[in-house]
Amino acid sequence: MQHFDTVLIANRGEIACRIIRSARKLGLRTVAVYSEADRGALHTRLADEAVFIGPGPAAQSYLLASRIIAAAQQSGAQAVHPGYGFLSENAGFAESCDAAGLIFVGPNAQAIRLMGDKAAAKRRMIDAGVPCVPGYQEADQSDATLLAAAQKIGFPLMVKATAGGGGRGMRLVHECRFLAEALGNARAEALSAFGDGGLILEKAVIAPRHVEIQIFADSHGNVIHLAERDCSVQRRHQKVIEEAPCPVMTQELRARMGTAAVEAARSIGYCGAGTVEFLLDADQKFYFLEMNTRLQVEHPVTEMVTGLDLVAMQFQVAAGQKLSVTQADVALNGHAIEARIYAEDPANDFLPATGRIAAWHVPQTEGIRVDSGVVAGQEISPFYDPMVAKVIAWGRNRDEARVSLMSALRKTRFFGPASNLHFLMDILGRPAFAAGKATTAFIGEEFGDTGFVRAQAGTDLFAVAAMIDYLAQHQAAAELAIAVPSELVNWALTGTVASTVTLSSGEACHRVATQATGAAAYRVSLAEAIHEVEVLDQGSDLIRLRIDGKQSEILFARTAHNAWQLSTGLATHTFDRHIPGRKDADPSGRDGLVRSPMHGVLVELCVAPGQDVVAGTRLAVVEAMKMQHDIRAAVAGQVGRIAATAGAQVADGALLVEIIALEPSDA
Repeated sequence: MQHFDTVLIANRGEIACRIIRSARKLGLRTVAVYSEADRGALHTRLADEAVFIGPGPAAQSYLLASRIIAAAQQSGAQAVHPGYGFLSENAGFAESCDAAGLIFVGPNAQAIRLMGDKAAAKRRMIDAGVPCVPGYQEADQSDATLLAAAQKIGFPLMVKATAGGGGRGMRLVHECRFLAEALGNARAEALSAFGDGGLILEKAVIAPRHVEIQIFADSHGNVIHLAERDCSVQRRHQKVIEEAPCPVMTQELRARMGTAAVEAARSIGYCGAGTVEFLLDADQKFYFLEMNTRLQVEHPVTEMVTGLDLVAMQFQVAAGQKLSVTQADVALNGHAIEARIYAEDPANDFLPATGRIAAWHVPQTEGIRVDSGVVAGQEISPFYDPMVAKVIAWGRNRDEARVSLMSALRKTRFFGPASNLHFLMDILGRPAFAAGKATTAFIGEEFGDTGFVRAQAGTDLFAVAAMIDYLAQHQAAAELAIAVPSELVNWALTGTVASTVTLSSGEACHRVATQATGAAAYRVSLAEAIHEVEVLDQGSDLIRLRIDGKQSEILFARTAHNAWQLSTGLATHTFDRHIPGRKDADPSGRDGLVRSPMHGVLVELCVAPGQDVVAGTRLAVVEAMKMQHDIRAAVAGQVGRIAATAGAQVADGALLVEIIALEPSDA
């Protein structure tokens, strides 16, 4: 038995907060670590102690094992929980903890190293008799060898980083002519994310389900599985929606997959929590994908249907105790679905978003669980994964869980940076998802080449936004007054008070006139529309009103001095109030000024001054939130000024490249 009473959480955000909660229930003292970007973050407030470990970039803080070890020693921690991501699957870090006399809450370094190398893991699974996808997983990494192997495997195929995870270093290649570029991009992304550019190739299993088995093992030889999770709904090979159990699972299939997962863990002498991931085809044949030697992001759905606390079990196993449950004790109750809320723009190729969170709240209702690590007022930085929170719903059956989750998301307040909130609701409401038919091809099939299309604000919402802005300014003026009798509200010597403002939302821009027609009634005019609006009730972030006789409830928040966001429950719209005399930059790049769409690092410049380009030419690559994003020309022309340097940090909206547009030909 290994006793410990203080644990350091070598992570941040929602998973750090999640671990702290279970640790407290067990009576453990908790120590958080934080970077400059996370100063004052929620996980530092929840922990008993917090230790500063360095600047915002993860490579200078959360990925520095020496800083984590020093923080543990400084705080008197005897154990380190790595959470997921960062150093959680770093064998060297596990060894460093052991060398420093610290208990690593996870498997031993040998298991981490073996399963962290996708090539070695696949070879071991083949030896253990676990079904695997045909592919190439050998040491020779030359492009010539990989190209030759690809010809033997056949297309389409997957290029994967051997040390990868979370979709990074992964590319789907449909034809041989695209392979060389995919190899280069995947290798570069893998080197940046993991420090290892090794790749494997696998025959692509078209439209499979992504089904994973949660396993648990102790140091006494006991290995069990806690059934499966279906994680098929993914974007950029990263999970978006997860659920348990799998909609097409049978008792016989669960037994076969569970046995394969348990044997995979036994074959490497595994100890702790782990997940064995499989691809499941339409004929219910399954193939080993990878093993994650850590707690998974989606572990709450397993907890919701089994009633078990997986983090508490991790602590118990790390202390040398036997598993408190046997395979016979594991029973599933009901259904759980998890939605990951990301700070990203689904309508713009899921581009990560940064900035201040103006409002954040999920109403607490029965069967709803929220795992979050952010608070209103906090900045979303460009240094870390864009996931903000997870909302999990439990129901007696799948549809009850689905409807409950949709209801919770509809009432969620998340204002500030762009988010995937309404994209999640769109997914949950699609007939194919409702019928349990989603595969890994779901998002591509459902949203097609156009992707998620953000709803455009109608004139009625412009009217509401103008009225909210009007009321805010009116309230600010009223607060400066000594006293205003209620019968004089909205009135002046010249008659009713009126206000005109120019608002833009998306591609639309309107000059809107708001005129009070009573104490809580307004006539709002824009374009050729006139809307009669009556305010029924207004709070700090919610307004109930009647628009042209139709009653509505709108959530809202001021996200900047001249900007508002409104949510109808089905879509969130940003309205910018234009300030006279100020010229706004064109973010599209159609004016020839190509700007960074986010905060990040300019990892590559692909063009030089004087070079001719066409619309779609790759100009630069910006890395943010652990993903690389191509910046492409919006117009044809000639590259003029290069305004940034490769390797430098760039701000959102920073000028990267100037393109001099070609003059129209007279021919």
